[in-house]
Amino acid sequence: MSGVGIGQRPENRRQQTVKVMWTAIWLVFLSAPVNDLLHGGHAVAVQVLGWAGLAAFVVWYMLLLFRTGRGDRTNAVLGALAVLAAESALLALTLGREWLVLFVYVSIASGAALPLRLARWTIPGASVLLGALALVVPGGRAVMAALLVPALLGGFAMTGVRELIRTTVALREARATVARLAANEERLRLARDLHDLLGHSLSLITLKSELAGRMLPDHPDKAARQVADIEQVSRQALVDVREAVSGYRRPRLAEELAGAEVALTAARIVAELPAEPAPNGVCEESEAALAWALREAVTNVVRHSGARRCVVELLERRTPAGAVLELSVEDDGSGGPAPAGAPGNGLTGLAERLEKAGGALEANRFRHGFRLVARVPAASAADIGSGA
Repeated sequence: MSGVGIGQRPENRRQQTVKVMWTAIWLVFLSAPVNDLLHGGHAVAVQVLGWAGLAAFVVWYMLLLFRTGRGDRTNAVLGALAVLAAESALLALTLGREWLVLFVYVSIASGAALPLRLARWTIPGASVLLGALALVVPGGRAVMAALLVPALLGGFAMTGVRELIRTTVALREARATVARLAANEERLRLARDLHDLLGHSLSLITLKSELAGRMLPDHPDKAARQVADIEQVSRQALVDVREAVSGYRRPRLAEELAGAEVALTAARIVAELPAEPAPNGVCEESEAALAWALREAVTNVVRHSGARRCVVELLERRTPAGAVLELSVEDDGSGGPAPAGAPGNGLTGLAERLEKAGGALEANRFRHGFRLVARVPAASAADIGSGA
C-alpha cells in the first residue's frame, strides 16, 4: 500500500513521501508571506532574511509534526512551540500583517503535538497572541477576524485528529490482543477435546498391550483376545477422531456471514446481509451446506464479478415437501463464475454438496448481474422420516 493509515507511521520512503505531500498541502496558506516577499517592496537584505525566516519556520513546523508520537517529552514539545511562536511574532512585527498567518500554523501544531489537556490552553494562547499582534501591526485589524477563526478551528480540529489516531492505535492493539487470546483459547479447547477423546482409548490400548505382552509366552490364546480388543479400541478411536475433525471443519452460517461482510467490505463492495444467520432448530447438515454455498458465492463475487453491491438473503419457505431454507446471493457485476467444467469452478462441487444434504443449486445471470440460489431442507432426512 502506498498510503499511510491513521495511527500508522510511514514504513518506507514512498509512504513518507505521501505523508510529506499531504502535510505540505496546508502550506498553501503561506502564499500571503511569499507574495509579500516577492511584491512587498522590501530591500534585498530584508527579502533574504525573510526567505531564511520563512524556510526555518516551515522546516521547524514539519519536524514538529513528524516527531509527534515518538516519545518526545512534553516540555521539549512546548519549547519547540515557543520557538515557533517567537519566530512568528518576530516576522510579523518586522515584515507586516501578511505574516500573522503563521500563528495559524502555531495553533495547528499545538493541536497536533500536544495532548488535549495542554492543547486546550495553548491553542487559545496562540490565538490571543495573534489578536494582540494584529492590534499592533499596521493594518492587522483588517485581517484579525479572518485569521482567528482558522487558528481556533484548525487547532482544535487537530486535537480531534490526534485523539482519533490514539484511539485507532489502541483499537488495533486491542484487536491484536483479542485475536491472540482467541487463538490461545481455541488451542486450549482443541487440547482439551483431544485429551478427553483419546485419553481413555490410548490408556486402554497401553494397558491391554502390556497385558498381551505378559500373556504371550504362556497363554497365546488369551493374548490374541487382548490384541483383538486393542484393534477394536483403535478402530473406535479412529472413528471418534474423524468425527471430531469433521465437527471442527463444519462451517457455521453466523461465522460465514461475518466473514462475507469482511471480504466484501475489503473489496469495496456494498454488502446487504440478513440480520439473523438462520432460524432455530435447523439441522447441522443443512446449515453447513448453506454456509459452504455462501462462502463459494461471496468468493466468486469478490474475485470475478467486478460488482459494487451484493445482496444476501436467507428465507424459510413452506413447500409440500416440508420447510426449506433458501439462500440467495445477488450482485450487480458484469462478471460471473467460469463456464461449467472450467478449472477453478467450485459450483459443481457445491451442487454435489447440496444434493447430498437433500437440496439444490441454481446459478444464472440476470439483467443486473449474477444470482446464486441454494436450497436445503430445514430438517434432516432422519427427522423427516421419523415425523419430527
